[in-house]
Amino acid sequence: MPRAPLILGLESSCDDTAAAVLRGPGDAPAILSSVVSSQTDLHAAFGGVVPEIAARAHTEKLDLMVEQALAEAGAALTDIDAIAVTSGPGLIGGVLAGVMAAKGLAMGAGKPLIGVNHLAGHALTPRLTDGAAFPYLMLLVSGGHCQFLRVDGPETFRRLGGTIDDAPGEAFDKVARILGLPQPGGPSVQAEARAGDATRFALPRPLMDRPGCDLSFSGLKTAVIRTRDQLTEAQGGLTPQDRADLCAAFQAAAADVLAGKSARALAACQGLTAFAVAGGVAANQSLRARLTTVAEAASVPFLAPPLSLCTDNAAMIAYAGLLAFEAGRRDDMTLSARPRWPLDRAAKPLIGSGRKGAKA
Repeated sequence: MPRAPLILGLESSCDDTAAAVLRGPGDAPAILSSVVSSQTDLHAAFGGVVPEIAARAHTEKLDLMVEQALAEAGAALTDIDAIAVTSGPGLIGGVLAGVMAAKGLAMGAGKPLIGVNHLAGHALTPRLTDGAAFPYLMLLVSGGHCQFLRVDGPETFRRLGGTIDDAPGEAFDKVARILGLPQPGGPSVQAEARAGDATRFALPRPLMDRPGCDLSFSGLKTAVIRTRDQLTEAQGGLTPQDRADLCAAFQAAAADVLAGKSARALAACQGLTAFAVAGGVAANQSLRARLTTVAEAASVPFLAPPLSLCTDNAAMIAYAGLLAFEAGRRDDMTLSARPRWPLDRAAKPLIGSGRKGAKA
């Protein structure tokens, strides 16, 4: 009986440097190791991710993460059957650092190389963690992306809608920044909202008055800015309760929009086995509770990954690479880093296209 394949995964698309070792087969995977080096402290003073700093940190950390992942898995590089790496989309400097590291490892060890779409890694996470059967609906909600995907196979995705401007995670970061809260914004806003009154401020629910599953969060962020400015002008600044109430109102509005659009997406699909969520914003407990209710109303199971697999990680990249490996796909040394790489290539671009292709 042949040995199940062993895949080394690398992820460096934004501000987390990650490596993981995963044992197949694709229908019964086992995560042997998954390590992540966060860059939060490096970017804290700048109020957001600085691409040049991120790329430099990836270059410094990737080999260390690979060594740690192999050690924790009790494996040597010679034991690995293939090397999977995020080759897009993402901050181009970080993606390039990962691709070049993977190429060096693959060439030096004589191992197959597999480029993975970062979004596919998130979208396939329910298969990795819960063995979800196709087709299922995925809400991919993170700092850089937000879209509803019907997942019909390892490389078959149909987008039902997505954000036409700021992604939810980006909006959380910006709201945290304008309210003087630390980055990343998601955990800061969630913590502050616990002491807040979500009903005090009447914030908008963008695009809920229009049909379809597209989303918008830029106007919601702007409404928070206007409310902050009005309070500051009227009373000379924000009180701690003002800040908590604004966070609670913003979080409730974002959850309302995502829940409402999720209900529409579920209604537009037939024969689904589950409704799943992935991406960094999926760690928000208020949002999870709302989406659980939406799934119950639609009579489909709700799947959410462990918090450690919500944010960027290499285990999901290794798993997407495993499925590609089992399907016989291989890349060579011409594999390129891509800042843009939509999963549904037939869908109309959400935010322009340009010479480098559709963003999402």
